[in-house]
Amino acid sequence: MNWVDLVGYLAAVLMFSTFYMKKMIPLRAVGASANFVFIIYTLCSYLFLQRGIWPLFILHVALLPLNIIRMRQMIMLVNKVRESSTGHFAIDFLTPYMAKEHFKKGDYLFKKGDESLKMYYVQSGILRLEELGITFDKGELIGEMGLFSSNHKRSATVVCDTDVELLAISKNNVMQLYYQNQKFGFYLVQLVIDRLLKKRSS
Repeated sequence: MNWVDLVGYLAAVLMFSTFYMKKMIPLRAVGASANFVFIIYTLCSYLFLQRGIWPLFILHVALLPLNIIRMRQMIMLVNKVRESSTGHFAIDFLTPYMAKEHFKKGDYLFKKGDESLKMYYVQSGILRLEELGITFDKGELIGEMGLFSSNHKRSATVVCDTDVELLAISKNNVMQLYYQNQKFGFYLVQLVIDRLLKKRSS
Protein backbone atom coordinates (compact mmCIF):
# COMPACT_ATOMS: atom_id res chain seq x y z
CA MET A 1 0.00 0.00 0.00
CA ASN A 2 1.41 3.39 -0.98
CA TRP A 3 0.83 6.79 0.59
CA VAL A 4 -1.68 7.83 -2.07
CA ASP A 5 -3.94 4.91 -1.15
CA LEU A 6 -3.63 5.91 2.52
CA VAL A 7 -4.98 9.34 1.61
CA GLY A 8 -7.90 7.62 -0.11
CA TYR A 9 -8.63 5.51 2.96
CA LEU A 10 -8.52 8.63 5.15
CA ALA A 11 -11.06 10.31 2.87
CA ALA A 12 -13.30 7.22 3.05
CA VAL A 13 -13.13 7.16 6.87
CA LEU A 14 -14.07 10.84 7.05
CA MET A 15 -17.01 10.34 4.70
CA PHE A 16 -18.17 7.24 6.56
CA SER A 17 -18.06 9.08 9.90
CA THR A 18 -20.61 11.65 8.66
CA PHE A 19 -23.28 8.94 8.71
CA TYR A 20 -22.89 8.65 12.49
CA MET A 21 -23.05 12.39 13.25
CA LYS A 22 -26.29 13.94 14.51
CA LYS A 23 -25.40 17.65 14.65
CA MET A 24 -25.49 19.41 11.33
CA ILE A 25 -22.57 21.82 11.75
CA PRO A 26 -19.98 19.15 12.67
CA LEU A 27 -21.44 16.89 9.97
CA ARG A 28 -20.97 19.58 7.32
CA ALA A 29 -17.45 20.31 8.57
CA VAL A 30 -16.38 16.67 8.40
CA GLY A 31 -18.17 16.28 5.07
CA ALA A 32 -16.23 19.23 3.63
CA SER A 33 -13.00 17.75 5.00
CA ALA A 34 -13.81 14.44 3.31
CA ASN A 35 -14.49 16.26 0.03
CA PHE A 36 -11.14 18.06 0.24
CA VAL A 37 -9.19 14.87 1.01
CA PHE A 38 -10.96 13.02 -1.82
CA ILE A 39 -9.94 15.81 -4.21
CA ILE A 40 -6.32 15.51 -3.05
CA TYR A 41 -6.53 11.72 -3.41
CA THR A 42 -7.85 11.81 -6.98
CA LEU A 43 -5.25 14.40 -8.05
CA CYS A 44 -2.38 12.46 -6.47
CA SER A 45 -3.65 9.23 -8.05
CA TYR A 46 -3.45 10.87 -11.46
CA LEU A 47 -0.11 12.61 -10.92
CA PHE A 48 1.80 9.81 -9.22
CA LEU A 49 0.00 6.59 -10.18
CA GLN A 50 -1.48 7.58 -13.57
CA ARG A 51 -4.93 6.59 -12.34
CA GLY A 52 -7.63 8.99 -13.45
CA ILE A 53 -10.68 8.78 -11.14
CA TRP A 54 -12.48 11.73 -12.71
CA PRO A 55 -16.10 10.96 -11.73
CA LEU A 56 -15.01 10.91 -8.07
CA PHE A 57 -13.04 14.12 -8.57
CA ILE A 58 -16.00 15.94 -10.16
CA LEU A 59 -18.38 14.73 -7.45
CA HIS A 60 -16.30 16.08 -4.58
CA VAL A 61 -15.37 19.31 -6.36
CA ALA A 62 -19.12 19.95 -6.58
CA LEU A 63 -19.88 18.85 -3.00
CA LEU A 64 -17.09 20.82 -1.29
CA PRO A 65 -18.52 24.34 -1.84
CA LEU A 66 -22.03 23.08 -1.14
CA ASN A 67 -21.00 21.69 2.26
CA ILE A 68 -19.12 24.89 3.10
CA ILE A 69 -22.07 27.10 2.13
CA ARG A 70 -24.58 25.04 4.14
CA MET A 71 -22.28 24.97 7.16
CA ARG A 72 -21.81 28.75 6.98
CA GLN A 73 -25.57 29.31 6.74
CA MET A 74 -26.24 27.11 9.76
CA ILE A 75 -23.48 28.79 11.81
CA MET A 76 -24.91 32.22 10.99
CA LEU A 77 -28.41 31.11 11.92
CA VAL A 78 -27.35 29.51 15.20
CA ASN A 79 -25.26 32.56 16.14
CA LYS A 80 -28.17 34.91 15.51
CA VAL A 81 -30.51 32.74 17.55
CA ARG A 82 -27.91 32.57 20.35
CA GLU A 83 -27.53 36.35 20.34
CA SER A 84 -31.27 36.85 20.48
CA SER A 85 -31.49 34.41 23.39
CA THR A 86 -29.45 36.58 25.75
CA GLY A 87 -32.64 38.31 26.82
CA HIS A 88 -36.21 38.02 25.60
CA PHE A 89 -36.19 35.73 22.59
CA ALA A 90 -36.50 37.81 19.42
CA ILE A 91 -37.91 35.70 16.63
CA ASP A 92 -36.94 38.46 14.18
CA PHE A 93 -33.50 36.86 13.93
CA LEU A 94 -35.10 33.86 12.22
CA THR A 95 -36.98 35.84 9.57
CA PRO A 96 -34.16 35.94 6.95
CA TYR A 97 -34.33 32.14 6.85
CA MET A 98 -38.11 31.94 6.49
CA ALA A 99 -40.28 32.08 3.37
CA LYS A 100 -43.17 34.51 2.94
CA GLU A 101 -46.66 33.10 2.51
CA HIS A 102 -49.92 34.99 1.96
CA PHE A 103 -53.47 33.91 2.79
CA LYS A 104 -56.83 35.56 2.16
CA LYS A 105 -59.59 36.16 4.70
CA GLY A 106 -61.50 32.90 5.18
CA ASP A 107 -58.60 30.68 4.05
CA TYR A 108 -57.52 27.82 6.27
CA LEU A 109 -53.88 27.87 7.31
CA PHE A 110 -54.26 24.21 8.21
CA LYS A 111 -56.97 21.86 9.41
CA LYS A 112 -57.08 19.36 12.25
CA GLY A 113 -55.44 16.13 11.12
CA ASP A 114 -53.22 17.73 8.45
CA GLU A 115 -49.56 16.77 8.44
CA SER A 116 -47.37 19.25 10.32
CA LEU A 117 -44.65 20.45 7.97
CA LYS A 118 -44.08 24.10 8.98
CA MET A 119 -44.12 26.61 11.79
CA TYR A 120 -45.31 30.16 11.10
CA TYR A 121 -44.54 33.68 12.30
CA VAL A 122 -47.35 36.21 11.86
CA GLN A 123 -46.17 39.38 10.13
CA SER A 124 -49.62 40.88 9.69
CA GLY A 125 -53.27 39.90 10.03
CA ILE A 126 -55.30 37.84 12.49
CA LEU A 127 -55.77 34.08 12.63
CA ARG A 128 -58.15 32.12 14.82
CA LEU A 129 -58.01 28.67 16.40
CA GLU A 130 -61.49 27.44 15.51
CA GLU A 131 -61.92 24.93 18.33
CA LEU A 132 -61.13 27.42 21.12
CA GLY A 133 -61.66 30.81 19.56
CA ILE A 134 -58.09 31.87 20.42
CA THR A 135 -56.65 34.46 18.05
CA PHE A 136 -53.10 35.06 16.85
CA ASP A 137 -51.86 38.35 15.47
CA LYS A 138 -48.65 40.14 14.52
CA GLY A 139 -45.48 38.90 16.22
CA GLU A 140 -46.81 35.50 17.30
CA LEU A 141 -45.68 32.00 16.39
CA ILE A 142 -48.20 29.41 15.32
CA GLY A 143 -48.04 25.77 14.30
CA GLU A 144 -45.22 24.68 16.61
CA MET A 145 -47.22 22.10 18.57
CA GLY A 146 -47.80 19.82 15.62
CA LEU A 147 -44.07 19.60 14.93
CA PHE A 148 -43.49 17.98 18.32
CA SER A 149 -46.58 15.76 18.50
CA SER A 150 -46.09 12.01 18.34
CA ASN A 151 -48.13 11.63 15.15
CA HIS A 152 -46.90 14.90 13.55
CA LYS A 153 -50.50 15.92 12.83
CA ARG A 154 -52.26 19.22 13.43
CA SER A 155 -54.32 19.06 16.62
CA ALA A 156 -56.62 21.95 15.67
CA THR A 157 -57.87 24.05 12.76
CA VAL A 158 -56.63 27.59 12.12
CA VAL A 159 -58.57 29.99 9.89
CA CYS A 160 -57.65 33.48 8.69
CA ASP A 161 -59.98 36.15 10.10
CA THR A 162 -58.30 38.73 7.84
CA ASP A 163 -55.81 38.70 5.00
CA VAL A 164 -52.56 37.54 6.57
CA GLU A 165 -48.88 37.59 5.75
CA LEU A 166 -46.78 34.86 7.34
CA LEU A 167 -43.19 33.75 7.45
CA ALA A 168 -42.85 29.97 7.31
CA ILE A 169 -39.95 27.83 8.49
CA SER A 170 -39.82 24.16 7.59
CA LYS A 171 -39.97 21.35 10.12
CA ASN A 172 -36.46 20.22 9.18
CA ASN A 173 -34.98 23.66 9.89
CA VAL A 174 -36.85 23.92 13.18
CA MET A 175 -35.53 20.54 14.27
CA GLN A 176 -31.96 21.41 13.27
CA LEU A 177 -32.12 24.57 15.35
CA TYR A 178 -33.75 22.72 18.21
CA TYR A 179 -30.82 20.30 18.46
CA GLN A 180 -28.12 22.85 17.65
CA ASN A 181 -29.15 25.54 20.11
CA GLN A 182 -30.38 24.69 23.59
CA LYS A 183 -31.84 28.14 24.22
CA PHE A 184 -33.93 28.02 21.08
CA GLY A 185 -35.10 24.55 22.07
CA PHE A 186 -35.94 25.78 25.56
CA TYR A 187 -37.91 28.68 24.08
CA LEU A 188 -39.97 26.28 21.94
CA VAL A 189 -40.62 23.98 24.90
CA GLN A 190 -41.83 26.96 26.96
CA LEU A 191 -44.06 28.07 24.09
CA VAL A 192 -45.62 24.62 23.70
CA ILE A 193 -46.25 24.35 27.46
CA ASP A 194 -47.82 27.83 27.57
CA ARG A 195 -50.10 26.91 24.66
CA LEU A 196 -51.13 23.64 26.33
CA LEU A 197 -51.95 25.45 29.57
CA LYS A 198 -53.96 28.08 27.70
CA LYS A 199 -55.81 25.35 25.81
CA ARG A 200 -56.57 23.50 29.03
CA SER A 201 -57.90 26.58 30.80
CA SER A 202 -60.15 27.54 27.90
